[in-house]
Formats: sequence, C-alpha cells, structure tokens
Amino acid sequence: MNNLHGSVIITYRCNAHCNMCDCFTDPTKKEEEISLETIRRLPKMKFTNITGGEPFIRDDIGEIVEALYRKTDRIVISTNGFFYKKILALCERFPQVGIRISIEGMPKTNDAVRGIPDGFDHGLRCLLELVAKGHRDVGFGMTVQDMNADDLLLLYDLADDMKMEFATATLHNSFYFRKTDNEVRDRYHVAKQFEKLINALLKSNSPKKWFRAYFNHGLINYIYGNPRLLPCDMGSNGFFIDPFGDVLPCNGMDKKMSMGNLNEQSWDEIWNSEQAEKVRRAVKCCPKNCWMIGSVSPAMKQNIAVPAKWVVRHKLIKRGYSLDENDFIKAEEH
Repeated sequence: MNNLHGSVIITYRCNAHCNMCDCFTDPTKKEEEISLETIRRLPKMKFTNITGGEPFIRDDIGEIVEALYRKTDRIVISTNGFFYKKILALCERFPQVGIRISIEGMPKTNDAVRGIPDGFDHGLRCLLELVAKGHRDVGFGMTVQDMNADDLLLLYDLADDMKMEFATATLHNSFYFRKTDNEVRDRYHVAKQFEKLINALLKSNSPKKWFRAYFNHGLINYIYGNPRLLPCDMGSNGFFIDPFGDVLPCNGMDKKMSMGNLNEQSWDEIWNSEQAEKVRRAVKCCPKNCWMIGSVSPAMKQNIAVPAKWVVRHKLIKRGYSLDENDFIKAEEH
C-alpha cells in the first residue's frame, strides 16, 4: 500500500504580505515555475497538498489538479481564499478536491496578519459559497502567534458551527518562509489559548478531534522548544517539490536540501540516489523539532499507540487537559 505524502509548491508568487512569511519578497517568475510535464513525472501518492505562495495565482491550476489526480488518492489545496471565483470554478470541475483557506483571526486581526485588505471577507465568502454548493472537503486553518492567539477558540467555534475542518499551526522559521525571526514571545499566554482549544476538541464526540487535540498538545511542546513527541520521517514517507523542480524532504529546514531535480532526473533516480540517502540522514539529525501537519500526520499513523494513550488519558481518565500538568511549563512563567 502506498502511503507516500507529497506537497507540491507550484509557485512562490503571492498576493499576501503575511507577517510570518516573506515569500512575497522573493517570488518566482512565471516562466521558471514547475511545468505540467514535470508534475506528470511525480510518483503515485496517498495524499497530495498543492501549496505556494498562492496556488490560485497560477492560471493552469485546473490542469495541475487534473494531472495530479492521476497520481494521488486525495488532493488538498492550501490558499488564502482571495481568488474565490477561481476557487469556486475549480471546485465545480473537481468536486472531490479539498480546499483549506488560511484565516488568521477575526476580520481586523486576519487582515493585519495577512496584509490583504478585506482578506477575511474574501476567505469567509469562499467558505460559505462552497458549503452552500454542497462541496464536501472544506476547511480553514490558522497559524497561531501572539498577535492572533485570542481569536483561536472563536475561529474553532466558527468552524465547528459550519461543520468544517479546522487546522492549526504555529510560527516556524525556514528557507521556505524566508524568515529567521518568527517567535512566540508570550509562550504561556499562547499556550493557554491552545489549552482551551484542546479541551474543546476533547469534549467533542469525534475521535478525529481527540487526535487533533494531541496534535495541538504537540504545538505547545514545540513552542516551548522541546524535542518532538514523535520521530520525523520526512524524505522517506513524505516530500516536497518546489517550483524549480527540486525534491526536498520538507519545508522546515534552515537551508534548502535537494535530493535531486525532477526536471533533470526521473523520480526513481532521485528517490533511490545516494544524495537522497544523505538528505535522509540529515533529517534524522535535524535539530529543528518542527511540528507541522505534513510530517506529524504520517508520524501519528505510524506510531498510533503514542497519541492513542494520550487520548485515553485525557479523554477517558483525566477528562480534560491542563497546561500546568506538563513538564514544559516553567515555574517562572506562571
């Protein structure tokens, strides 16, 4: 059974000026971005995320989705939702595609974080129209930081009321984001907002949400600078390909580490190369301890006993989650 997860970065062009990502300052040129021919050379995958930059800046997004559906069981596109007419048209053509819109808080906060005037209104309108049209795989996500943490539970409640998926992340630094100064400064306050979300997830009747509670527990652990709760196997069970055709283990490293270029080599030549093994060894020694859904989701499935025990403890035994019970909370931060 193929469990390979792939993320295809189709552009670094972006209409947003997010405070946690400087991708817009170093955009790709349209003519140098990954081609349909190269995308067709990708391997069979269990899951594919199309991301950017802003993917809907590409005029051939429909052709990209069509090509990838020949390679993968499921596609989810990450977008800021601004180009909602293009999104709605694509979803009519591909009713099975997943759409995840980045919303960083309530209207004023979202637009300040994303740097897009009326960005919240565009994103919410897109979500509402997709739901009205009966599109099944819809949701939004939030990168939690000091600036928007107080809106975390409000956005979860909105997603829950709309029966949508709600994904979370927190600040990271990497070559991909062109950032080295992303940092949660008031860690305890931000962690307390995650605590509220975790308890809301645990109170639900959805096992899927219980395991999402564990994922958010891992985000608190990451904010406090601790080692990952689960091992990272990126470069083995997952990969990224950037707009230039370079196959990467992930998007979290400080320096870009290419396993090979799909414009110049076949997939098998890249994946089975000595360079790929060198990159995998570097991943095993990576000090970043990132906790992003692309690497954590497959790790949770491969090590299911770990999150399952956590869920049993906090859902059935303790019947709740307390930030102060965890080792990563330091006394001086109370």
